[in-house]
Amino acid sequence: MAWNPQGGGGQGPWGRGPAGGPQPPDIEELLRQGQDKLKRIIPGGVGSAKGIVIALIAVAAIWLAMGTYRVDSGNQGVVQLFGKFAQTTEPGLHWFFPAPIGRVLKVNMEDIRSEQIGYRGATDPRRGGAVRDIPEESLMLTGDQNIADLDFLVQWKVKDAARYLFNIRDPKLSVKAVAESAMREVIGQTPLQQALTGERRQIGEKTEVLLQDILDEYGAGIAVTRVQLLIVDPPAAVIDSFNEVQRARQDKARKQNEAEAYRNKIVPTARGEAAQIIQGATAYKEKIVREAEGEAERFLSVYEAYKGNKAVTARRLYLERMQEVLRRADKVIIDRGAEGGSGVVPYLPLRELGGKSGRTN
Repeated sequence: MAWNPQGGGGQGPWGRGPAGGPQPPDIEELLRQGQDKLKRIIPGGVGSAKGIVIALIAVAAIWLAMGTYRVDSGNQGVVQLFGKFAQTTEPGLHWFFPAPIGRVLKVNMEDIRSEQIGYRGATDPRRGGAVRDIPEESLMLTGDQNIADLDFLVQWKVKDAARYLFNIRDPKLSVKAVAESAMREVIGQTPLQQALTGERRQIGEKTEVLLQDILDEYGAGIAVTRVQLLIVDPPAAVIDSFNEVQRARQDKARKQNEAEAYRNKIVPTARGEAAQIIQGATAYKEKIVREAEGEAERFLSVYEAYKGNKAVTARRLYLERMQEVLRRADKVIIDRGAEGGSGVVPYLPLRELGGKSGRTN
């Protein structure tokens, strides 16, 4: 703002002159008033030894009062003395040397942090939403030399505030890098088919254990709460061919199941029939053996009788044999007294009549 004390109508930089408006502040008067107030507060004046001591004590008291701090619930305070870690404090009201001697950093110990690996965007890409794929993170080599496209989520929290602050430079970047490395190691030992089907939970658990071990080895002061494998797919460039292979495998499995069902139906039936045949043969064997043994015993008994009375036994055997032979033969017996008699017809088809009415004796 231009100021011309001669040509400006008597105006100064603070407005009008004595005749026209506000006057500029008198610096000397302000300083004098301040000195008077200090003299009333500090006897003997500021420049006296007693005044200097009182002033120093007041400044020290104010500085010490600035060392009081509060740690909220769920947090942990990390105290530094001249930039070096001194101690950790739990929730509550505490005191420590204020700056520049001391410093207190507060860390939330209950907050669950999440790291998305293989994708960015929605928390769960399976439920839709804007999701951006990160191929350099998601493409991994499986144990059977295939490539899988994985998206997974890592959740973690702080378990040691001092280690969390001082042992690692960037906790989020460190957790993401270590989690990706651990997942690549686990997937590198797992065939693609197992990763696509029934071992997602086991893969997440193995990765969580390996990730926690590495972070503990680094002294990161971080606790991994969960590793969730969200999506496991073949790469987009070959997914159609992969689906064809999957359908062929499903057809193969269906055929195998049908064959297994047929085998389960036929084999028990065949085994039952075989058991039945074996039982029948066993029974027939027992029957034949018993009959043979009976015939042998009967023969022996006849032989013993024959040795005792040969004539009677021979006659008996002859009669039994003749009875057995003649029982099966067609025969006609005519009394000799009837030969040439009037009671006998010269021709009579006895054989045919015997066949109709039974055996003729």
